[in-house]
Amino acid sequence: MRPKIAAFPKCYLDDIAGSKTMTVFEWIEMARALDADGLEMYEGFLPSLNTEDVDRVGTAIRDAGFEMPMLCCSPDFTNPDADARKKAVEHQARMIEVSRQLGGVGTVCRVLSGQRYPDVSREDGLRWVVESIEEILPIAREHGIVLGLENHYKDGFWSYPEFAQKQDVFLELLAGIPEREFFGVQYDPSNAIVAGDDPVELLRNVADRVVSMHASDRYLTDGTTLEELRQSDGTLGYSPNLCHGVTGQGLNDYDAIFQILADHGYQGWISIEDGMNGMDEMAESLAFLRRMVEKYFPEE
Repeated sequence: MRPKIAAFPKCYLDDIAGSKTMTVFEWIEMARALDADGLEMYEGFLPSLNTEDVDRVGTAIRDAGFEMPMLCCSPDFTNPDADARKKAVEHQARMIEVSRQLGGVGTVCRVLSGQRYPDVSREDGLRWVVESIEEILPIAREHGIVLGLENHYKDGFWSYPEFAQKQDVFLELLAGIPEREFFGVQYDPSNAIVAGDDPVELLRNVADRVVSMHASDRYLTDGTTLEELRQSDGTLGYSPNLCHGVTGQGLNDYDAIFQILADHGYQGWISIEDGMNGMDEMAESLAFLRRMVEKYFPEE
């Protein structure tokens, strides 16, 4: 079975989830023009968590001819406040239920580690995240939902970057959670670049646990180098000199990435995070992914 392709409106994230100047239903209607099999959702897109509102979103997605392969959630499991961590676990449990409601059995519900708070040690952070994910795993099993841990940079509404942004921390966290049926990796090559890591090297380390993937791309503005963007802690910030662009035209080596995925028999979803410069670029990114899937996953 070939991987399927989904679209995520990175360009409209703040409009839908922040300022509320666009509704998720408007985005779904716009997406009808795109050559995608599914529409990835973000928890902030939902009008509310009421069953009726969630059902309305799911119905709109299906009526537009799409599936809902992944719900992006951003739990903060590293909050130094134990009560806040408990609330994060409770909220993520509800998001697992919403994922089932929107996408059915097998849907991926993204999880993050949490923010990299200055006063939280690596040891404490890792322990809290493992404990939190282990607590919600039974709920994921009950609903047939797969938790996908993303090598993330930073939720757009967070104060601090991702705790497990760097590859070494991410891999240590992943190793602490041996579950493979209902837990895996939501791989994003561009986030590895933002972290100052090699996306291909990261994929080689996690390929057998990838359950979903984001396929965005980044490019440097003229006269800028990656070294110039590196901060003192070895990571990269969201500098205006590091921009989203058409997938396949940036810094990621998608031939190497797709070859690794094909070698491991990947059958999950690939979702573009694009459109920062308009719907035409989003369509171009989707067309690129179609060609790559056909090239590396030929029909038998």
